Amino acid sequence: MELKISDVLKSNSIIFDLKENDKKSVLLEMSEYLKEQGFVSNANQFLDVLLERESISTTGVGDGIAIPHGRSNLVTETVVLFGRSAAGVNFESMDGKPVHLFFMIATPENSGNEHLKILAELSGKLMHADVVLKLKNASTYSEIIEAFAIDDTSNNIETNDFHNHKKVVAVTACATGIAHTYMAAEKLQEIAKKLNIDVKVETNGTSGVGNQLSKTDIENADAVIVAADIKVETSRFDGKKMLAVPVAKAIKEPQKLFEEALSDNTPIHSEKAQESPRDEKKGIYKHLMSGVSYMLPFVIGGGIVIALSFLVDQLIGVPQDSLGQLGSYNELAASLNKIGGAAFGFMLPVLAGYIAYSIADRPGLVAGFVAGGIASTGGAGFLGALIGGFVAGYVVNFVKRMLNGLPHSLNGLKNIMLYPLLGVLITGAIMLIVNVPMKTINDMMNNFLLNLSGTNAVILGLLLGAMMAIDLGGPVNKAAYVFGTGTLATASVGGSSVMAAVMAAGMVPPLAVFVATLFFKDKFTVEEKQAGLTNAVLGASFITEGAIPFASKDPLRIIPSFVVGSAVTGALVLASNIMVSAPHGGIFVIFLVSQPVLYIAYIAIGSIISGFIMGILSK
Repeated sequence: MELKISDVLKSNSIIFDLKENDKKSVLLEMSEYLKEQGFVSNANQFLDVLLERESISTTGVGDGIAIPHGRSNLVTETVVLFGRSAAGVNFESMDGKPVHLFFMIATPENSGNEHLKILAELSGKLMHADVVLKLKNASTYSEIIEAFAIDDTSNNIETNDFHNHKKVVAVTACATGIAHTYMAAEKLQEIAKKLNIDVKVETNGTSGVGNQLSKTDIENADAVIVAADIKVETSRFDGKKMLAVPVAKAIKEPQKLFEEALSDNTPIHSEKAQESPRDEKKGIYKHLMSGVSYMLPFVIGGGIVIALSFLVDQLIGVPQDSLGQLGSYNELAASLNKIGGAAFGFMLPVLAGYIAYSIADRPGLVAGFVAGGIASTGGAGFLGALIGGFVAGYVVNFVKRMLNGLPHSLNGLKNIMLYPLLGVLITGAIMLIVNVPMKTINDMMNNFLLNLSGTNAVILGLLLGAMMAIDLGGPVNKAAYVFGTGTLATASVGGSSVMAAVMAAGMVPPLAVFVATLFFKDKFTVEEKQAGLTNAVLGASFITEGAIPFASKDPLRIIPSFVVGSAVTGALVLASNIMVSAPHGGIFVIFLVSQPVLYIAYIAIGSIISGFIMGILSK
C-alpha cells in the first residue's frame, strides 16, 4: 500500500511559528507539542530518543530542511510534525545553513520499518523546489497537503519512453541508510528527466535494497553512477563505465555526475583489476607498499616485544657494569628479546619477498626472500632489501618470459623447479654485487645518524616530521616511517632517536584535530566534534590516518597546519636526542622512551600549534 503524507501529517501536528532558535530547544519544543496533542507520553524522554539519533549524524539534510526522527514505545501512533521557523534554527546541518522547515517523524517501537518508508517519501518530495516553496508560504493545513501533492513524474520514468536517449543506472547509499540515500536517488531522477536521460536508481537503505537493478538494466546502461558512503556490490558493473562518488555529490551536483559518467574519459570498471595487486604496470609505489604492508606486522610485533625485554630488565634491575646487556640480562628479558628478535629478523626478507610477489606473483616470493636475507646478513640493510625485492621480482618475470615457449606438459616443472631455481640463482648473484655499494651507503647513513647533533638533528627532525604529516599515511608518510624502523633495527642499546621523532610527529595530526575541535567549536559540525574526540585516542595510539577526513575536506588549509606542528615536534625530539626502542604504540609505549615527560611535552606543543593553526584557517 502506497504511503500518503496526509496519512501521517495531521491537522493537529503543525507548528507554523517555532519559537526556539537552537537545536536542543527546538526539538524539545516540538516534543512538548506532540505530548500536548497526545502523540507521545513523555516529552523529555522522547527528546532523549531524538538526540540519540542526532548523535549518529545530523538530520539537518541541508537547504534549510531537517527531518529529525525517533522510534519509541513513548509514541502512541505514527505521526509527522511539520514545524516552520521564520528566523531559522542553528541545527548543525550538513551544509551549515539554518533550518526553516522541520519534519519530525515519531513512530511506535513496534511499527517495523514504517519510519523508513516515511523518510523515503519525505526525502524524495523535499528534493523538489516547487514543493519546498509552497511549504514555506503555506498558511493552512490544506495548503501543506497540496504542496506534497504536486505531480512529479521524475519518479516514474519508463524505460520504453527513452529508447533514443542515454541510459544510466545508479546506486545510492549513505552511512545511516536513511535520508541521504533517498534524497540522492530523487535528485538523480529529477535531473535525469531534465537532461532526457533514462535512469534507474537502486537505493541501498536501512530497510534493504530498493528498486534493485536487474542484469538487463545493467547490460543496457551506457554508464553507472555509484553515489555511496558505504561499500556496495560493484562487481556486477564490470565492463561498464562507472563513476564512484560520495552520496552528497549526487545531491549537490547531479548534473555534473551525469556528464562525467557519460564522458569518454570515465574508466571501464573491472573488479579484478582493482583487487589484483600483481600487475607489473601498476607502479613502483604500489609494489613497495605491498612489501611494507606485509613487513609492518613483523616490525611492530617483534619490535614491541624487544622493547618489552628492555622494560623488564629496567624493572628487575641490571648491574652498572652489565648495562651493555640491557634487554637480555635477566632470564625473562632474554626470552622476550629472543622472541622479538625472531620476528624482527624477518623484516627485511618479508619486505623484499612481498615486493617481488607483487611484481611476479608466487614465483617471485622465494627469490625475494633470498634477496632480503642476503641484504640482511650482508649489512645492506633496509635499502638493500628494498632494491633486492625489485631485482627479484623483475628477474623472475624475465625468467617467465624466457621459459614461455616450453611445452605445456612442463608447466608443473616450471613452477616447482625452474622458476625458483633460476630466480634464486640470478637474483642471488646480482644481490652479491648490489650488497657492496649498499652496505657502504647503509654504514654511512648509520654513522651520520649516530653523529647527529645541533643543526643537523633539527633539520632532519623538521624534514621527517613534515613527511609524516604531508599525506597522512600515504607514500611520503610511509617512507619516513620505514626509514625510522630501519634505524631502529640497527640501533644500539636505548633505541633510535629517529624512530622517536617519526612516531611523535605522526601522533600530531589527529591530536591537532582534537585541539581544533575543542577550542574552535563554532567551526565544526556535531559529527566533526565527535570525530575530534575519536582522534584524541587515535593520535595517542600513533594512528595518523585518523586526521584524513578533515584534511580531505579542505587540504589547502588543513594539511599545512598539520605539517607545521609535526615538523616542530620532530625537530624538538631529535634536537633533544630522545630515543624509543619500540616502532609503534604511541603513548602506550611511553615507558620505553628515554625521556618520557619531555617527549609528551613535545607532542603536546606540536599538537597545540597545529590545532590552533587549523582552527584559525578553517572556514
